[in-house]
Amino acid sequence: MEKIIVTLLLGLLSSLTGIAQSDYETGMTKAFELWEQGNSEEAASQFEDIARAEQQNWIPYYYASQIRIVDAFSMEDPVKKEKQLEQAQLLLDETIRYGGEDNIEPMLLQAMLHTGYITLNPEVYGMRLSSVITDIYKKASEKDSLNPRLALSQAEWNMGSARYFGEDPARYCDQLKASLQLFRNQETKEPFAPEWGEDRARMLIASTCGAEELQEKKK
Repeated sequence: MEKIIVTLLLGLLSSLTGIAQSDYETGMTKAFELWEQGNSEEAASQFEDIARAEQQNWIPYYYASQIRIVDAFSMEDPVKKEKQLEQAQLLLDETIRYGGEDNIEPMLLQAMLHTGYITLNPEVYGMRLSSVITDIYKKASEKDSLNPRLALSQAEWNMGSARYFGEDPARYCDQLKASLQLFRNQETKEPFAPEWGEDRARMLIASTCGAEELQEKKK
């Protein structure tokens, strides 16, 4: 997942090339570059430094938290993984605090973090957090049903649940494919606001729904 998200950020970096940048823009660009180079811990620290300097800007807190959440999925040591998720939650709390009530991006990140806990210990966290995640997606849909990351995240959550219960995840392919059009139509209102997800949607469609479905959607 980390490589996919980082790939999606490259377009954002290239769009800033050649433009006179503020200290904030320079710092954010550098943090994304560190992440793209595989230096996720250093990138997270860079985002945290920017967040402290910017104080009430939710975006650097968002990426600092996201990096830690994404990295947690690949951790095998349960103690380190739990600590990583705890650190991510502290950063996400600040993201939620400054992001605004109608901003669903932190909400979707919270759902991702809860999913990380479920992968840590399904028996302990599965029953406790599954309904919480479902509720997050429901509330997010009420606030911004056209957000492409919501469509993607909800479809991926439904697919994962289907696999867990021995059902066919392809039953949610229509939801997944619908997210592609939303990605094409998305408009970023703030510099560096989240835009990631389209490449992951395409990958999931190709792996779960069939390559021919993806080609049909591109037409």
